[in-house]
Amino acid sequence: MRITLFLSLVLLSLISGAQNFQGKATYKTHRNMDIKMSTDSNAPNKALQKQLQDQIRKMSQKTFTLNFNKSVSTYTQNKELKPETQTGGVSIVMIGNGGGNDVLYKDVVKKEYKNKTEISGKNFLIEDKLESAPWEMTAETKKIGKYTCYKATRSREEERMSFTMTDGEKEETKKMVTVKTEAWYTPEIPVSNGPGMFWGLPGLILEVHEGKQTIVCTELVLNPSEKVTIKKPKKGKKVSQEKFDKIMREKTEEMMERFRNNRKSKKDGESISIEIQG
Repeated sequence: MRITLFLSLVLLSLISGAQNFQGKATYKTHRNMDIKMSTDSNAPNKALQKQLQDQIRKMSQKTFTLNFNKSVSTYTQNKELKPETQTGGVSIVMIGNGGGNDVLYKDVVKKEYKNKTEISGKNFLIEDKLESAPWEMTAETKKIGKYTCYKATRSREEERMSFTMTDGEKEETKKMVTVKTEAWYTPEIPVSNGPGMFWGLPGLILEVHEGKQTIVCTELVLNPSEKVTIKKPKKGKKVSQEKFDKIMREKTEEMMERFRNNRKSKKDGESISIEIQG
């Protein structure tokens, strides 16, 4: 009787501990981008090209916080000083950037997510299912902070659309590319979660390399003294991921058309072609 009672108390303690388990992780992200620029002069404007590269690099360097427990999480961008978005008379616009107000909520048990984001001042709430990722596990390990992490990889085929604007004339290119992902997770934190839309491994993901994007955990606190808040986002027009992607394409088309019209309205000045690949 005493043994049964003892085991029951231990089990209740473990269940309670799992329910109360929380964590807070800080991630830094950056993306390497190639900028191709041509002008109608004999020599390309290398100084302007370097300035644009530096500005876009700064715009891609962000810090996020992942608040999580065993089943759900929120991933939000930390408030930071906004970098300059105009260089040498060229404005840089990032469609779908969210203005730092995005909230990504994931439920890895129910396999669903809600993502509050913003386009051109309008809020959207994307609601959809989390897709199971076909990760390939490896025995390769490395230390990230004090945690032993294991490497997992995956790849997928994706259609990429790129735009090139030359002297106000737009060229659009579509091609299929193979997107390779490398993730490092630690079983020491048995949470099947991670930054952004990365999840599905037997441990918290602390580092990701996908294409030219890098995400690295720089700080991690388990069971912090101040309870973390994990709330589902509610504001915004509800759409599926497929519908939102269509809206994004339309907004990008509108932006390119405005740029084309602005270029055509200028009779003088240097003709510039910019292609961003990332």
